[in-house]
Amino acid sequence: MSDMNGKTLVITGATKGIGKAIATKFASKGANIAFTYNSNVQVAEDLAKEWEEKYGVKAKGYPLNILEPDEFKPLFEAIDKDFDRVDFFVSNAMIYGRSVVGGYGKFGRLKPRGLNNIYTATVNAFVLGSQEASKRMEKVGGGAIVTLSSTGNLIYIENYAGHGTNKAAVEAMSRYAAVELGEKNIRVNAVSGGPIDTDALKAFTNYEEVKAETLKRSALNRMGQPEDLAGAVYFLCSDEASWITGQTLVVDGGTTFR
Repeated sequence: MSDMNGKTLVITGATKGIGKAIATKFASKGANIAFTYNSNVQVAEDLAKEWEEKYGVKAKGYPLNILEPDEFKPLFEAIDKDFDRVDFFVSNAMIYGRSVVGGYGKFGRLKPRGLNNIYTATVNAFVLGSQEASKRMEKVGGGAIVTLSSTGNLIYIENYAGHGTNKAAVEAMSRYAAVELGEKNIRVNAVSGGPIDTDALKAFTNYEEVKAETLKRSALNRMGQPEDLAGAVYFLCSDEASWITGQTLVVDGGTTFR
């Protein structure tokens, strides 16, 4: 598959789970990695060192609170000082815990603050990150953008209304971006994952129920792993996907058609 040597991936939220798997995949193919983290500086530094030593690439972490839209512009200005180009942007970071109180729960208990936080972390983060990334991509002749979505916008998942509707929104936004950025040779797609076994999923109060239902529905009889999504994201950024844009690639182990 495509040679990524010398190219740079910018990815939000790459210190664990899906983001870590994606960054590792790109690094293993020779891409430099500029990634964000929320608060754990030591973990970010250790990961950057690991990727640099193992794969011979350049890697650096940057703090980012995706609930603060004003942080995206200075983030990319900081990246400009350390990396000479941006070729790929993956909007991956998400929120859970106290930030989603009022956004995670039954429909009748949803509250504006939680819903707004999820929108900010999902849709706003994709828009602002893509706007900044696309400016850099245009300078190098094009690039690829991928946002992470969820099949929770296709099927009912208990307590997931706030997340599911915002994932539907970010998929729609990615299609608009694809049309407008296409003339700059920038492709935009989404990867919609079924339930992936991560800390974020385990934070759900009904994790065991979700896991059991996933195993029941999956044609492959297993939970999804972060690496399953990493391969799909990498493909969409590669030259092999050079005529794919404005699409949502569903990676769900067959859980949405049974």
